[in-house]
Amino acid sequence: MAARTGPAVSSPSAAVADEAATRRSDGEGKAAGDAGAEFVLESKGTWWHAGFHLTTAMVGPAVLSLPYALRGIGLATLSALAAVSFYTYYAMSRVLDHCEAAGRRHIRFRELAADVLGSGWVFYAVVTVQTAINAGITIGSILIAGNCLQIMYESLAPNGTLKLYHFIIIVAVVLSLFSQMPSFHSLRYINLGSLVLAFGYTILISGACIRAGMMSNAPVKDYSLSPSKSGKMYDAFLSISILATVFGNGILPEIQATLAPPAAGKMVKALVLCYTVVFFTFYLSAISGYWAFGNKVQSNALQSLMPDSGPSLAPTWLLGLAVVLVLLQLLAIALVYSQVAYEIMEKGSADAGHGRFSWRNLAPRVALRTLYVAACAFVAAALPFFGDIVGVVGALGFIPLDFVLPVVMYNMALAPPKRSAVYVINVAIMALFTGVGIIGAIASVRKLVLDAGQFKLFSDHVIS
Repeated sequence: MAARTGPAVSSPSAAVADEAATRRSDGEGKAAGDAGAEFVLESKGTWWHAGFHLTTAMVGPAVLSLPYALRGIGLATLSALAAVSFYTYYAMSRVLDHCEAAGRRHIRFRELAADVLGSGWVFYAVVTVQTAINAGITIGSILIAGNCLQIMYESLAPNGTLKLYHFIIIVAVVLSLFSQMPSFHSLRYINLGSLVLAFGYTILISGACIRAGMMSNAPVKDYSLSPSKSGKMYDAFLSISILATVFGNGILPEIQATLAPPAAGKMVKALVLCYTVVFFTFYLSAISGYWAFGNKVQSNALQSLMPDSGPSLAPTWLLGLAVVLVLLQLLAIALVYSQVAYEIMEKGSADAGHGRFSWRNLAPRVALRTLYVAACAFVAAALPFFGDIVGVVGALGFIPLDFVLPVVMYNMALAPPKRSAVYVINVAIMALFTGVGIIGAIASVRKLVLDAGQFKLFSDHVIS
């Protein structure tokens, strides 16, 4: 493979230089020995496959928290964040296309940031933040999937003896089996199924919320904001932090890496497909849930339909089916967000000179991926209040990776004139979302502190 011809990284460490060398100019040209690129990030997909991956990364059960997020903001803010997130993803895709046209196709977020920003510390910062996000979402997916199984079990056997950690173990076993699928590209049909599942439970839960809001014994609707100014401020920034987490994914370069070269222009089509699904699912769940329950809506619309006191506000069969659909999609989400960890593992443990399914590569793949899932499951069982922690991680992770870095890299790589509208808009987004990320993290930490009294290691209940 030809030597790198792009801008040099200032005083690169050995790790940065090694990553910078592993980029592709075509579908076959890979750096020798880079099993992470060869096996996990193989470039064979179409734009609709990338759309499936993006949709799974963005449209998950977190959409059921959107009615709660609307307590502190309005639909205008939701729409603005949707528009900004689409723009920043488009900007990052343009940067990737620009680098590919210059002969430096980047397949990892960390090498893209280190190359464009020209600083070795950026490489490690991105690796740290991206790993925290991906591990956090995998842990959260396992935890909520285990909780879904627990809900179904307790409805069938109210006096049963199984605990939450039993169901987490069941989820981990199933996930470890699916985790042996060798590449990101091999998940394309699973992620198509994930897209269908997202439509399914969104329609079910939204329909149930509308039904609940129209019942004669419907909950009293109160749409007023918090009476205190500080309460309004915290609600607003907590809501923005939630939305940033919902719209974030932190793995767009790795998703674009699955596209068969040349990738230029294909990611825009994938984004359009993804945001078509986003528009339907996000707005339907947000509007119906907030309309039905007002500012009393729980942090998950499904919980609002199953109040602690009184009868359920939706048919049992509907709630059961929705829980099953959520459970299945959580497995797909965990698989998608594990790919960066698997790529790092494969790069260090596998030998690209041997076949993907050779014993030399299969044994470490099975061992390391199973160990990773087991570690995530252990954290999920030990910390069933992990959702609050993920809120902090989201504010500190998704906002920099998905809202700040893309516009910074666009201004540096494509160098628009400093007085142009694009440059000014990018700087404004960078400044605004840096502030939002800091305040959102403070609001998330505040919620973490307020919920701290309920925290208990290996608890049998998930703290929402």
